[in-house]
Amino acid sequence: MTPSLSLHLHTVRWACALACAAALVGCAVPEWQKPGTPASQIQKDMGSPQVRSPLPEGGERWVYSRQPMGQQVYHFDFDSAKHLLSVRQVLEASEFNRLRPGVDTRDSVYQVFGKPAMVEHVASFKGDIWTYRIYENGSDRQAHVFLDPQYVVQRVMFTDERHRDDDRH
Repeated sequence: MTPSLSLHLHTVRWACALACAAALVGCAVPEWQKPGTPASQIQKDMGSPQVRSPLPEGGERWVYSRQPMGQQVYHFDFDSAKHLLSVRQVLEASEFNRLRPGVDTRDSVYQVFGKPAMVEHVASFKGDIWTYRIYENGSDRQAHVFLDPQYVVQRVMFTDERHRDDDRH
Protein backbone atom coordinates (compact mmCIF):
# COMPACT_ATOMS: atom_id res chain seq x y z
CA MET A 1 0.00 0.00 0.00
CA THR A 2 1.37 3.42 -0.91
CA PRO A 3 1.90 6.02 1.82
CA SER A 4 -0.71 8.36 0.31
CA LEU A 5 -3.35 5.59 0.17
CA SER A 6 -2.56 4.62 3.76
CA LEU A 7 -2.94 8.24 4.86
CA HIS A 8 -6.23 8.51 2.92
CA LEU A 9 -7.64 5.36 4.57
CA HIS A 10 -6.57 6.62 7.98
CA THR A 11 -8.32 9.95 7.32
CA VAL A 12 -11.48 8.19 6.12
CA ARG A 13 -11.54 6.00 9.25
CA TRP A 14 -11.25 9.06 11.50
CA ALA A 15 -13.96 10.89 9.55
CA CYS A 16 -16.29 7.90 9.91
CA ALA A 17 -15.60 7.61 13.62
CA LEU A 18 -16.26 11.32 14.14
CA ALA A 19 -19.49 11.14 12.10
CA CYS A 20 -20.71 8.19 14.19
CA ALA A 21 -19.87 9.99 17.42
CA ALA A 22 -21.66 13.13 16.22
CA ALA A 23 -24.73 11.10 15.29
CA LEU A 24 -24.85 9.52 18.74
CA VAL A 25 -24.37 12.83 20.51
CA GLY A 26 -26.98 14.44 18.26
CA CYS A 27 -29.65 12.23 19.80
CA ALA A 28 -29.02 13.74 23.21
CA VAL A 29 -29.03 17.47 22.47
CA PRO A 30 -31.07 19.06 25.27
CA GLU A 31 -32.62 21.76 23.08
CA TRP A 32 -33.95 19.12 20.67
CA GLN A 33 -36.00 17.27 23.27
CA LYS A 34 -39.68 17.72 22.49
CA PRO A 35 -42.43 18.60 24.98
CA GLY A 36 -44.54 15.55 25.79
CA THR A 37 -41.58 13.15 25.70
CA PRO A 38 -41.80 10.65 28.59
CA ALA A 39 -39.20 11.01 31.34
CA SER A 40 -38.05 7.44 30.70
CA GLN A 41 -37.06 8.38 27.12
CA ILE A 42 -35.26 11.52 28.31
CA GLN A 43 -33.28 9.46 30.82
CA LYS A 44 -32.47 6.92 28.11
CA ASP A 45 -31.23 9.70 25.80
CA MET A 46 -29.57 11.99 28.36
CA GLY A 47 -28.59 9.66 31.20
CA SER A 48 -29.32 10.30 34.86
CA PRO A 49 -29.75 13.93 35.88
CA GLN A 50 -27.39 15.52 38.37
CA VAL A 51 -30.27 16.94 40.42
CA ARG A 52 -33.95 16.04 40.78
CA SER A 53 -36.29 18.37 42.62
CA PRO A 54 -40.08 18.53 43.02
CA LEU A 55 -42.17 21.15 41.24
CA PRO A 56 -45.59 22.44 42.26
CA GLU A 57 -48.58 20.31 41.29
CA GLY A 58 -46.59 17.07 41.38
CA GLY A 59 -44.09 17.79 38.63
CA GLU A 60 -40.34 17.34 38.79
CA ARG A 61 -37.28 19.25 37.56
CA TRP A 62 -34.22 17.42 36.33
CA VAL A 63 -30.93 19.33 36.12
CA TYR A 64 -28.31 18.35 33.56
CA SER A 65 -24.99 20.16 33.90
CA ARG A 66 -22.10 20.42 31.47
CA GLN A 67 -19.82 21.83 34.19
CA PRO A 68 -16.88 21.84 34.76
CA MET A 69 -15.83 22.29 31.13
CA GLY A 70 -19.15 23.22 29.52
CA GLN A 71 -21.01 26.47 29.97
CA GLN A 72 -24.55 25.16 30.16
CA VAL A 73 -26.92 23.83 32.79
CA TYR A 74 -30.32 22.65 31.59
CA HIS A 75 -33.61 22.41 33.48
CA PHE A 76 -35.93 19.70 32.22
CA ASP A 77 -39.36 20.31 33.74
CA PHE A 78 -41.86 17.42 33.83
CA ASP A 79 -45.56 17.39 34.69
CA SER A 80 -47.07 15.03 37.26
CA ALA A 81 -47.50 12.35 34.56
CA LYS A 82 -43.70 12.50 33.93
CA HIS A 83 -43.98 14.08 30.48
CA LEU A 84 -41.57 16.83 29.44
CA LEU A 85 -42.99 20.33 29.67
CA SER A 86 -39.90 22.39 28.80
CA VAL A 87 -36.12 22.54 28.54
CA ARG A 88 -34.31 25.71 29.54
CA GLN A 89 -30.63 26.65 29.74
CA VAL A 90 -30.13 28.49 33.05
CA LEU A 91 -26.40 29.16 33.28
CA GLU A 92 -26.86 32.87 32.63
CA ALA A 93 -26.08 36.03 34.59
CA SER A 94 -29.79 36.86 34.90
CA GLU A 95 -30.39 33.56 36.72
CA PHE A 96 -27.49 34.18 39.13
CA ASN A 97 -28.85 37.67 39.79
CA ARG A 98 -32.03 36.04 41.12
CA LEU A 99 -30.08 34.58 44.05
CA ARG A 100 -30.99 36.31 47.31
CA PRO A 101 -28.03 37.13 49.58
CA GLY A 102 -28.81 36.19 53.16
CA VAL A 103 -31.65 33.90 52.07
CA ASP A 104 -30.44 31.38 49.49
CA THR A 105 -28.18 28.57 50.65
CA ARG A 106 -25.73 26.09 49.22
CA ASP A 107 -28.62 23.64 48.77
CA SER A 108 -30.83 26.09 46.87
CA VAL A 109 -27.91 27.07 44.61
CA TYR A 110 -27.23 23.38 43.95
CA GLN A 111 -30.91 22.78 43.11
CA VAL A 112 -30.77 25.47 40.41
CA PHE A 113 -27.24 25.18 39.00
CA GLY A 114 -25.94 21.78 40.07
CA LYS A 115 -22.34 21.17 41.03
CA PRO A 116 -19.99 24.12 40.37
CA ALA A 117 -17.03 23.95 38.01
CA MET A 118 -14.79 24.63 41.01
CA VAL A 119 -14.87 25.57 44.66
CA GLU A 120 -12.43 28.32 45.55
CA HIS A 121 -11.21 30.20 48.62
CA VAL A 122 -9.65 33.63 49.03
CA ALA A 123 -8.09 35.27 52.06
CA SER A 124 -10.55 38.19 52.03
CA PHE A 125 -13.64 35.99 52.44
CA LYS A 126 -14.30 33.27 55.00
CA GLY A 127 -16.26 30.55 53.25
CA ASP A 128 -16.55 28.76 49.93
CA ILE A 129 -16.81 30.44 46.55
CA TRP A 130 -18.67 28.30 44.03
CA THR A 131 -17.54 29.16 40.52
CA TYR A 132 -19.56 28.36 37.41
CA ARG A 133 -18.33 28.79 33.84
CA ILE A 134 -20.80 30.82 31.76
CA TYR A 135 -20.95 32.32 28.28
CA GLU A 136 -22.27 35.87 28.16
CA ASN A 137 -22.38 38.39 25.31
CA GLY A 138 -19.88 36.43 23.25
CA SER A 139 -17.37 36.08 26.10
CA ASP A 140 -16.26 33.31 28.41
CA ARG A 141 -17.10 34.46 31.94
CA GLN A 142 -17.41 33.09 35.43
CA ALA A 143 -20.14 33.49 38.03
CA HIS A 144 -18.87 33.33 41.61
CA VAL A 145 -21.33 32.54 44.42
CA PHE A 146 -19.92 33.45 47.85
CA LEU A 147 -21.16 31.12 50.62
CA ASP A 148 -20.38 31.98 54.24
CA PRO A 149 -19.34 29.29 56.77
CA GLN A 150 -23.05 28.54 57.40
CA TYR A 151 -23.45 28.01 53.61
CA VAL A 152 -25.67 31.06 53.10
CA VAL A 153 -25.20 33.10 49.92
CA GLN A 154 -23.54 36.44 50.73
CA ARG A 155 -22.97 37.80 47.21
CA VAL A 156 -22.62 36.94 43.53
CA MET A 157 -19.83 38.34 41.38
CA PHE A 158 -18.98 37.98 37.69
CA THR A 159 -15.51 38.01 36.11
CA ASP A 160 -14.05 37.34 32.70
CA GLU A 161 -12.64 33.86 32.45
CA ARG A 162 -8.87 33.88 32.15
CA HIS A 163 -7.40 31.48 29.62
CA ARG A 164 -3.89 30.20 29.94
CA ASP A 165 -2.65 31.44 26.60
CA ASP A 166 1.05 31.38 25.94
CA ASP A 167 1.91 35.06 25.38
CA ARG A 168 5.62 34.42 24.72
CA HIS A 169 5.11 34.43 20.92
